[in-house]
Amino acid sequence: MWLSKKGLTTIGVASLSLLLAACSSGGSQSKKAVTMSTDAQLASMDPSKTTALGSFDMLNNTNEGLYRLGKDSKPEVGLATKMTQSKNGKHFVIDIRPNTKWSNGDTVTAKDFVYGWQRTVNPKTASQYSYLYSGIKNADAIMNSKKSPATLGIKATGKYELTVDLDQRIPYFKLLLGFPVFFPQNQKAVEKYGSGYGTRSSRMVYNGPFKLAKWNGTGNTWQLERNNQYWDKKAVKLDTVKYQVVQDNQTGLNQYNQKKLIGTALSGNQAKNLKNNKDMVVRPQSSSYYLAMNQKLTLFKNKKIRQAISMAIDRDQIVKNVLGDGSMNNGSFVSKGLATNPKTGKDFTADAKTPESMTYNLKKAQALWKQGLRETGVKNPSFTLLSSDSPAGKQVTEFLQGKLEKNLPGLKVTTQNVPLRTLLSKQGDHDYQVTLASWFADFADPITFLNILTTKNPSNNPQWSNAKYDKLIQASSTTDANNAEKRWDDMVKAQNILLEDQGVTPLYQSAAPWLMNRSLKDLVYNSAGANYNWKTAYMK
Repeated sequence: MWLSKKGLTTIGVASLSLLLAACSSGGSQSKKAVTMSTDAQLASMDPSKTTALGSFDMLNNTNEGLYRLGKDSKPEVGLATKMTQSKNGKHFVIDIRPNTKWSNGDTVTAKDFVYGWQRTVNPKTASQYSYLYSGIKNADAIMNSKKSPATLGIKATGKYELTVDLDQRIPYFKLLLGFPVFFPQNQKAVEKYGSGYGTRSSRMVYNGPFKLAKWNGTGNTWQLERNNQYWDKKAVKLDTVKYQVVQDNQTGLNQYNQKKLIGTALSGNQAKNLKNNKDMVVRPQSSSYYLAMNQKLTLFKNKKIRQAISMAIDRDQIVKNVLGDGSMNNGSFVSKGLATNPKTGKDFTADAKTPESMTYNLKKAQALWKQGLRETGVKNPSFTLLSSDSPAGKQVTEFLQGKLEKNLPGLKVTTQNVPLRTLLSKQGDHDYQVTLASWFADFADPITFLNILTTKNPSNNPQWSNAKYDKLIQASSTTDANNAEKRWDDMVKAQNILLEDQGVTPLYQSAAPWLMNRSLKDLVYNSAGANYNWKTAYMK
């Protein structure tokens, strides 16, 4: 997913920083309220339309689906009280928890899941996440406007009973059910607010542990408030989680030192200076920050140009000198630590190959650059590099601007750093020449990265297309879906093709260093999917 995330969290490149602070009237600490700082405004809360991690975090805490992801991305009890699966793995009967409520007083029923799923796959909704439904019966045909959304393989066979049918077995199906794109939606609320649905806290309804409040759609503050209609409200300890946009890490650190905050996200330099502090926590992120070159443009259609740009970048300098926050150069698009080989236990990044074009080689880069310019006929090469206006976004783009202009003769690079909302819009519309983008895993499987670069995927930023790649990804979800080893091999081969062709140019896998007061307990963090689950969090 794109970020507002950790982020990209940085989506594109904004890193989600968390600041936790005790708060109550008069400024004294409270065991019932904390304040959390983020570096980006909240984007849309429409679960069918948003692509930002920050929004998915809010949806994960204000709404609930059939499952809720607990520690280590393990599915835990949500609204599904029982799920029965057929022997072939393609038919499910799911019992829904009875008499749970939306915040408007409506009862949550099986029909809310049917409506939400059909709305997301409906081409008229233009959901960039509808592709996750591929494999559910008729989903692909619906997304291609060949069948009606009503034919999707989900039916309400009772007020509190769902049946779901798949075209083929989905190995990660249960993980999907814990992701906000698969949550129920209240049809009455969607139709009442129309195009304004999910654009402010008052234009949304909630069925999760908290309700969103005091968000006007563009402001720098909002908060989660305890939802007293939540079915498991006894498990919720906090009354309020406040959010405040703070982009300056030094401001956060100062407030932490003044005991105004109980936690703060750190910059790379701060993390280096405070590495021995017992409150230091480095959050791993299942992410990939990468350059997407718009391959509809003449210059970037050329493979040698793409390879030259990749080989002119010293990724070790980015992670060690520019960021210095625990981010890593993993030589992969799929993040390290996400998934392991079902037979050998080796990490995906160990099985996949890192091509020569992913290694810094100035001499080879310059040779390829000259050859590519001759082949394209471009005389005065230049491009604008689009990224977020977060501190990390600015630092990385400035580094890339300087190094690429120095290392590739005749190249002129202009940087454009914009707010997250603008960045997401431009990336979604392919309105850029080159962009520093990011993707964060939606669930713990390599396909969450690899899917987005298939030819017709709406999240395919560079508009790269490769028939062999598409065929391998399709096989991993169809003919080889029931064979774990073959499926793994399909995905490894697909990434090898992607990186050899420089369909995208991965730069680094991010990490998020914090100072965190250890009085905060049971805040669940997952590196894949929505990051934070506040349901059982409390102040000791």
